Amino acid sequence: MKMTAVLNDITKLRVDAIVNAANCSLLGGGGVDGAIHRAAGRQLYEACLKFGGCHTGEARITPGFNLPARYVIHTPGPVWRGGTHGEPDLLRSCYLNSLALAEENGCRTVAFPGISIGVYRYPLEAAVKIAVDAVGTWAGKLPEEVIFCAFSENVLDAYQRALDGFQA
Repeated sequence: MKMTAVLNDITKLRVDAIVNAANCSLLGGGGVDGAIHRAAGRQLYEACLKFGGCHTGEARITPGFNLPARYVIHTPGPVWRGGTHGEPDLLRSCYLNSLALAEENGCRTVAFPGISIGVYRYPLEAAVKIAVDAVGTWAGKLPEEVIFCAFSENVLDAYQRALDGFQA
């Protein structure tokens, strides 16, 4: 699998699926979650409403509606509480469950945002290391390409360091 990092607006990427760093309601919020909901349109909200929420570390898939991506995979990441409340395993589950849904739906290209690194305060270096490791050790046949989509230069730099240091 090819892994790359880019500095971009995830709502503009032409990929099979983008991942939404959602909250447990799946009904939109701040940061990337709000941006994805705004760009996809009201239909995304209505599709998410049918799930009745989602537990941290799990994932759900919807159409992309007004986005250039075919699908949106929603996964609530863990809120950082010092690292002693299962946060690393929950964050890893976000990536693995998202990849499983991508594969089930035939997605060849998937873009991930920095799950939990914004208002959920997960330490940046630790979060991107988990992301790269989880994706890099994924045993599925799909996706063929994963893009880590950074929203700032410092996040992009962290992804580049994690990718450079990754050993399968």
